[in-house]
Amino acid sequence: MTSASLRAGASALGLFVASAAQAQTSPAARATEATPADDQTEADILVVGTAQGEKKAIETKRQADNVVEALYANDVGKLPDQNVAEAVRRLPGVSVANDQGEGRYVIIRGVNPNLVNVVLNGLTMPAPEPDGRQVKLDDMPSALINSVIVTKSLTADQDANAIGGEVNIRTLTAFDRKAPLFADARLQYGAYHLNGTHPYEGDAQIGGRFGANEQFGAVLSVNYSRRPIESENFQGSTNWRAVTTAAGSIAPSVVLPDQGALRDYNLVRTREGVVLNLDWHPTDRAKLFLRGTLSRFDDDETRDQFIIDNQSAVVATGPTSGTFRGRGSIRVRRREETDNTKSVQAGGNFRFGDAALDLAGAWTRAQKRDPLRSEYNFRTGGSALTVAYDVSDTPYAFTPSVQPNANQSAYALNSVNYDTRNAVETLWQGRADLTLPLAFANDSSLKVGAKYLDRHKTNARDYLTYGLTAGRAFTLATVSYLGDTSFYDGRYVFPVRIGYDTAQAYLAANPGTITANIASSRTNSLANDYDVAEQIWAGYAMVTAHLGPVTIVPGVRVEHTRDRTKAKLVTPASPLDLDYNAFGAKSYTNWFPGLNAKWEVTDGLLVRAAATTSLGRPNYPDLAPYVLVDQTVSPVSVTLGNPALKPYRAVNLDAAIEYYLPGQGLLTLGYFRKVIDNPIYTGATLGVNGTFAGQVLSGVTVTQATNVDKAVLDGLEANLQIRFTFLPGALDGLGIAANYAHITGHGEGAIPGGRSGRFPLFLQSRDVGTAQLFFEKYGFAIRAAYSFRSKYLDTLGATAATDQYTDANGQLDANISYEVTPQLTFFGQALNLTDAPWRRFIGTKPQLVERERYGYSFRWGVQLHF
Repeated sequence: MTSASLRAGASALGLFVASAAQAQTSPAARATEATPADDQTEADILVVGTAQGEKKAIETKRQADNVVEALYANDVGKLPDQNVAEAVRRLPGVSVANDQGEGRYVIIRGVNPNLVNVVLNGLTMPAPEPDGRQVKLDDMPSALINSVIVTKSLTADQDANAIGGEVNIRTLTAFDRKAPLFADARLQYGAYHLNGTHPYEGDAQIGGRFGANEQFGAVLSVNYSRRPIESENFQGSTNWRAVTTAAGSIAPSVVLPDQGALRDYNLVRTREGVVLNLDWHPTDRAKLFLRGTLSRFDDDETRDQFIIDNQSAVVATGPTSGTFRGRGSIRVRRREETDNTKSVQAGGNFRFGDAALDLAGAWTRAQKRDPLRSEYNFRTGGSALTVAYDVSDTPYAFTPSVQPNANQSAYALNSVNYDTRNAVETLWQGRADLTLPLAFANDSSLKVGAKYLDRHKTNARDYLTYGLTAGRAFTLATVSYLGDTSFYDGRYVFPVRIGYDTAQAYLAANPGTITANIASSRTNSLANDYDVAEQIWAGYAMVTAHLGPVTIVPGVRVEHTRDRTKAKLVTPASPLDLDYNAFGAKSYTNWFPGLNAKWEVTDGLLVRAAATTSLGRPNYPDLAPYVLVDQTVSPVSVTLGNPALKPYRAVNLDAAIEYYLPGQGLLTLGYFRKVIDNPIYTGATLGVNGTFAGQVLSGVTVTQATNVDKAVLDGLEANLQIRFTFLPGALDGLGIAANYAHITGHGEGAIPGGRSGRFPLFLQSRDVGTAQLFFEKYGFAIRAAYSFRSKYLDTLGATAATDQYTDANGQLDANISYEVTPQLTFFGQALNLTDAPWRRFIGTKPQLVERERYGYSFRWGVQLHF
């Protein structure tokens, strides 16, 4: 079967289930992460299809010196993955954190995404998010990607800031393809089950080589997608507690959540991307490149919400049912988000005999901007509602005897806030790598290099909240409308909603209706602002020694880090236009020895082992030296940044046995262990006396991020890939691919004012896996995949009973395509056929925090390949 049928539906980044790495063909080839010669071999795979592609992946893994996984764009269309994060989640030991039902952050072996290094064509990518170092992998459409390499055991020529591993996203060049000229195009249209809307997407790619001896190359790739998404969220509670009941109850107390809410999200999500890659190979020994990448991600969202809280007068009529008096709130939030990442890279590869010099530099800028994040809140008096409750099931039910539709005048404006946010990260970086042949062993080499990275990250937030002016009236009846009332397939009735534009028009026509609340605005507007400058100087040396059936790669890397931080000291007297008035500085140097080893026991049996070291730098908000004094609560609360935080330090051990099946196939079993020093947790200490932001305070609660003793991760990974080519007739088109990882982990130490001893790790699922069944023959390609991860911790509580978890998730996707001609393929895709929800709970699974559903969706389209 030709490549066209296998690449149908190119919004998905296909994958080799077998782990893959770069072949070590010569010292010069080892000098760069992917040389044109290596990629030319990938081009051969593109022509002959996935069977040959997987064969190449298996052979590349067999030749690799360290532990990696790979995705290649010639397998695009095997599954309906919408972005890079969703594609890599099907690799062994890899899962993702989701947003609105789409993969966003990559979690490698249960390690927090903040500790995963993401690079583009080998150079560091910036993070648009203000809260951490994690890079959003849903920003870049998968259609723009040539390959993704996930490294699990580092070599010394890679950045050390990768405790979880490294994700290297590579874009297509003209020298990656065998044909001198090529063009691809794809159109896709679909339907969402939940809201009945229709997403669509298109991308095109054109490229080739030209000039004398085809020394020039150019590739232009563009993509656009638009997805009108709805998600239905039942908002539970993080406070499940025993409530004393009133007279007439069957029990003196019952356990109830303190609120229940319906949240309906409706948003339009668009992605746009452009890649322009230019190459010039004036000779076989000099190769220059210029790479340009632009990706943009936009969300235009409306969130409607109905909340019932503030319980009193609880009457229990059964073990899990009864009534209470409560308060109702109707809210609407409008949010506009614009993320964009721009990158310009330049460099070249130069060969001198058997030596090679690689030079590369880049300017990259990522921005996350929320020009609008505004919310209206209309609510009743504190006990205006009579509510029937039933918590026998999840989601549970809080049902008012009088719905808001019938009593809109009881819902008066409580607040309206206007919030804008802007986070920007800019990187300047350059690296040089020199590879020299060694005479003592066949095809062995010494590689030395240096890298400089200059990072500047800023975050600015402007927040202002208003309340209703005394003596003025503004109720829900003025701005309401009735939308879709069915929620969770009719299980709940969604009441009237707030017309955001109508409310804005009312305030414009009635000046003086609202009054600014500066005291309530100060915290959000000032404490989130920071300015962090970080410079990293790095150097390394490593040897690749081939000693008969054994290959060893020892190396050492050194990195010197310098941080300069700015933030704000926030007190009840601080003006909203306060400038930076708190400053911090820190410098440190770390050494990172490491060793990767491989032993080819027999022709089909291979054993690997690795011992490496790495680090994880603290998140920017934690480093910022801000001080926030909040005297609106009792006791007084003080929240601090911590510019003195130490980076995480990790020792990583890997071992694996790989058996290569006769014909085509792979069985692997691996073990890994990570011992991490100085993990960072946030704790609150009660009853502290001291001076904060110039104020002498006593008995305050101080909250601050701090280092604790250590964290430990252990895991087993298994991978199976078989094509049943030995079966007769049509059955030889069948195949299976499956991987599974079992991961255990814990933190150790004492969190100030919080846990001590052992406690769970953030985002670490105990079980992660994917199973795929496929058939490829006679022009048909059919593939189904089920990906699963078990629950993981997302908020550490003061006790295990208050730990918050994201629940287990399993999703079934399918893809079918038919190649009409080598140039024309039709395809269809089905996503989330099981309507798998995103669910969170606190303590135990019945104590629901929230549950969000997205429904299933279908897409169909056409792929052209020339």
